Amino acid sequence: MIQGKTNSFRRFGFLFALSIAAFALLAACGDNDDNGNGNGGNGSGGNGAATTTATSDATQEPSTGGGTIEIVYIPGWPDGVSASNLWKVLLEEQGYTVNLTGLDVAPAYTGIAGGDLDAYISTWLPHTHESYLSQFEDDLEVISSWYGPAGLFLTVPSYVDVDSLADLADNADTFGSTIVGIEAGAGMMGILANSVMPTYGLEDWNLLEGSTPAMLAELERAIAAEEPVVVTLWSPGWWYGEFDLKNLEDPENAWGEPDELSIVARAGFSEEFPEVAQWWSNWTMTDEQYAPLETLITEMGDGNEEQAVLAWLENEDNRALAESWLQ
Repeated sequence: MIQGKTNSFRRFGFLFALSIAAFALLAACGDNDDNGNGNGGNGSGGNGAATTTATSDATQEPSTGGGTIEIVYIPGWPDGVSASNLWKVLLEEQGYTVNLTGLDVAPAYTGIAGGDLDAYISTWLPHTHESYLSQFEDDLEVISSWYGPAGLFLTVPSYVDVDSLADLADNADTFGSTIVGIEAGAGMMGILANSVMPTYGLEDWNLLEGSTPAMLAELERAIAAEEPVVVTLWSPGWWYGEFDLKNLEDPENAWGEPDELSIVARAGFSEEFPEVAQWWSNWTMTDEQYAPLETLITEMGDGNEEQAVLAWLENEDNRALAESWLQ
């Protein structure tokens, strides 16, 4: 197995190969799993660049550990973007080198399973990303979960007079029989198409595939015009603090039980980096602790994620929380 310490030449070759294979991998994984991947989507805001390697200013003495850790995230999904940048800052303060790589979800898991990448720290388990765990079972390890419950929803602006998924079929004209979705490869889209829509008689509706930023742009446009719209959203997400929204009730539990945000690494990672694995096992966050971080990263915009993390850590309570993980 190739370990996490990859040189720049092999890293370039790996990313080039994955860029060629990405569409095929997404299609294959989507066909093999009713639940798909995705954070449900995992949202918007955050870093869309392929890789970032800038380091933060160290504010602590380095630990006795060290080495290079390759963390992958899904561009446009805010929980992964914020969590990855949080740990890039914290680990580099402890003397590690951290490279962040942005990939679509199928190549991300393929890279971890192959050993070219070390970890994806915002996996939705046990449901949404289950297909990838099953596909690469022998080559992955689940280290811990850090947030829950994490839910998937169809969501409308609060001014829309619809409260339940059971009401959608009778209001097809209101929404033009259209649901605004996210990336086609997201697990949320698989659950929606294969479970939620059939359960509530929405098989003839149009499920728009696109991207999380495009979905959020349409949501913002509709709200500005006070028009009805139904979109795919999930919690945690900064949008609940930005817009006045209503998650539609799911009386038939078609979405399934909530997930937890978990850390998945290549097999053998915790043996090579026991200190980091222990810190990740210590890591938990509540809504009150996490939401300000994600909001700050979103507000500061692409390219400023590490600066946003450092600003979040300037708060004494946040710094104390982070220090509690590093035991």
